[in-house]
Amino acid sequence: MRNKIAFLGPSGTFTEEAARLLPLGKVQYQPCASIMHALDAVTKAEADYGVVPIENSIEGSVNSTLDYLIHSVEMPILAEVALPITQHLVIAKRPEPLPLSAVTKVISHPHAVAQCHHFLQEHMPQVEIEYANSTATAAQLVSQNPEEPWAAIATRLTVEIYPLMFVKNNIEDYPNNFTRFVLVGKQSLDLPQADSEKTTIVVTLPEDFPGALYQVLVAFAWRKVNLSRIESRPTKKGLGSYYFVIDIEQRMDDVLLPGAFAEIEALGCQVRQLGTYPVYVKQKSLSVQNG
Repeated sequence: MRNKIAFLGPSGTFTEEAARLLPLGKVQYQPCASIMHALDAVTKAEADYGVVPIENSIEGSVNSTLDYLIHSVEMPILAEVALPITQHLVIAKRPEPLPLSAVTKVISHPHAVAQCHHFLQEHMPQVEIEYANSTATAAQLVSQNPEEPWAAIATRLTVEIYPLMFVKNNIEDYPNNFTRFVLVGKQSLDLPQADSEKTTIVVTLPEDFPGALYQVLVAFAWRKVNLSRIESRPTKKGLGSYYFVIDIEQRMDDVLLPGAFAEIEALGCQVRQLGTYPVYVKQKSLSVQNG
């Protein structure tokens, strides 16, 4: 029986591309309307695993994903995929291409719009912006309304799925644009080795210990353990109360990390593991000429 993989849909999203890059063998893909729907599908056993975005190199963390994994369920991260992101302006197929000057509305996910801010300001400053749950939802909406002078910011894959055509390729503001996606699930997986591995933890500091965060970082520093990210998220218990999400650039071992965690807990902090997992990276291909 094939495992079912829930992802942020519909078909044609970056999340689907990330899901298909994971070395999972033969699986069944299940598009979901939102990040929360994808994660809920795993929680309710409607899917075996879920793939959702967690961080973009330009726009930062996807807070809805982080908050769900911290507050809602015990659902470990099993793998990560880092995917290069290229955004494209697409319109519905029509006999005569729609010029940029004739477009009245651009539809896309908020992160995609933000990643193309300079292009929109320079070439389409007066255009109306409408937000959608995903770039693929935006592309689907534009394709279903060919009579409307609308465009979508979407993935290259959407042109292969929906009756769309490119207006302009590679309109993202920054060329070094990557998004991290995570595979989550309640059952472990035997995944092939990756070039790098990571462990993610959540640390809760004691409220009556000044300088506790510094002491937490020292526990890693003197052991020469590299941290690639540290980010605060509200505990939702009151103003000024935070969790700290920390990415550690190595897999969980038997000595080094347990020793660091024990030292941190001795300070009165709480340490919770969100996962220890392989990291797969897709290299960026050559850009297509704008057209």
